[in-house]
Amino acid sequence: MSQYSQRATWRAWLAIAALGTGSFSIVTAELAPIGLLSQIGGDLGVSTAKVGLIVTLYAWIAAAAALASAIWLGGLPRRPLLVGLMAVLAASGFATSYSGSFAGLMSARIIGAVAHGAFWAMIGTLGAQIVPARQVGVATSIIFGGVSVASVLGVPLANLVGTSEGWRSSFLIIGWLSLAVALAVLVTVPAVQGTGRIGTQALFRILSNRRFQRIFLATLFAVTAHFMAFTYVEPFLANASAIPVRAIAPLLFTFGAAGIAANMLTAALIDNWLKRIVTLSLLLAAAALGVLALFGPQLDLYGAGLALIVWGGSISAILVGLQTWVLKEAGADALQASAIYVALFNGAIGLGAAIGAALLGVTSLPGLFLCSALLIGIGIVSVISLAEPQMSPAE
Repeated sequence: MSQYSQRATWRAWLAIAALGTGSFSIVTAELAPIGLLSQIGGDLGVSTAKVGLIVTLYAWIAAAAALASAIWLGGLPRRPLLVGLMAVLAASGFATSYSGSFAGLMSARIIGAVAHGAFWAMIGTLGAQIVPARQVGVATSIIFGGVSVASVLGVPLANLVGTSEGWRSSFLIIGWLSLAVALAVLVTVPAVQGTGRIGTQALFRILSNRRFQRIFLATLFAVTAHFMAFTYVEPFLANASAIPVRAIAPLLFTFGAAGIAANMLTAALIDNWLKRIVTLSLLLAAAALGVLALFGPQLDLYGAGLALIVWGGSISAILVGLQTWVLKEAGADALQASAIYVALFNGAIGLGAAIGAALLGVTSLPGLFLCSALLIGIGIVSVISLAEPQMSPAE
């Protein structure tokens, strides 16, 4: 469908919803082990630290795959490519659930990571190719709303299933969900041709642009800071004397629910208020993490819940807002810009977990959260003087 049409069809919105579900599936697959580390380690007889590699390496392999796919797969028609990638992700989920050794588990995760990075990079420009230009912000919010929802809700959902049915069931469900997405993409996504192989020079052209440098810097610091803290949110809450252990799971789901609500609000406003949404959300995320760092051990259930609501809602808006900013800024260079964004995002997930582990060797959990708040502050500096992007993604 031409982006200059006045209104998107119902099938176009079904395609957007399928892509949003796909982004939820891939990011949930990436982050699910965070809530299952102890179970996986106990079952396979390896340390929790070693199991953590299936998150860190997955993120870094996905980052490399995003860049490689933009260079080598950019010319392929989108629908069959996306169906194939989701089928690979489904196979990875099934293989992970039946792994009998750590080597088998890691192999299944590596295969999934390659498909993950390629899928995310390819869907970055599809919103602009399926719906009219004036609705690109809404479409992007839906597509990448799956990323933000998975980032705040995927871990507690995986933990809930793993606690009741075992960790293998979590990945089995992810596999079936990925397979369902593959079928939905096959039925709903229109025929969209590739944009051609872009080559490494196109990537370097984007990286040398000062405006993109500042957006990417904000992405790097915001995502790294979020996962520095979020990886350890469960023990942080457990150390708060006024918060009962039984309240931790509901608090995490409250965090996720706030992210979903914020994503819906962002979708309605982002086309006209992009910079204000991103800047305000960065400020709120830094403030929430700062409050948790300075007052967390003394906060009661309601105070902690309020801070988590602000954090969950703001990080969701940040993730969708920065992706939308990249696409609007890029115009005809949307594929390579999106690939770099995806690579940075996934690399920052692994970097955040690694820095968090290193910092805990020299500071406390509140100190870690304070460092996260300060890093997000750097992201604010990166975007606050940028003008609102004027371009819309091109076909």
